[in-house]
Amino acid sequence: MHVKVVEYTEDWVAQFQREMEKLRDLFGEELINIHHIGSTSVPGLKAKPIIDMMPVVKQIDRIDAYRPQMEMLGYECMGEFGIPGRRYFRKGGDNRTHQIHAFEQGDPNVLRHLAFRDYLRANRKDAVRYGDLKADLARKFSDDIESYMDGKDALIKEIEKKALDWYSHL
Repeated sequence: MHVKVVEYTEDWVAQFQREMEKLRDLFGEELINIHHIGSTSVPGLKAKPIIDMMPVVKQIDRIDAYRPQMEMLGYECMGEFGIPGRRYFRKGGDNRTHQIHAFEQGDPNVLRHLAFRDYLRANRKDAVRYGDLKADLARKFSDDIESYMDGKDALIKEIEKKALDWYSHL
């Protein structure tokens, strides 16, 4: 997968909204909420142009039954994909456009993702630092997604720690 980081665009909000409606129709009563997460959800943040979405559902195991419908929407079903309790779907192959990270209500990963997003929305200095690092890594490792991901890891952990502390005091 080619790594490309671009400037923020308002179109990411519209892309999220369009896909959210499809998922809302599909998951129906099982769905509690759908959140736009990841870098494309933070105004002004440089990002890979991939929309990360987090459906929060009543029972995560029930999401497995939606596999055929998700495939009809163009998603590849990846199961937990390294995070217990998650259902991960990706759309677009090597030119990925969307990623779905579904969790059951109460899973600590829901809080982690929302805290990280909201912290970056409220703390411009860390958002710029994170965006600049991602852009630099994308230039250095444009054809090496693993090195790109590894290069972000320490800063993500630092910001995540701050975000969870910040979020707990809201």
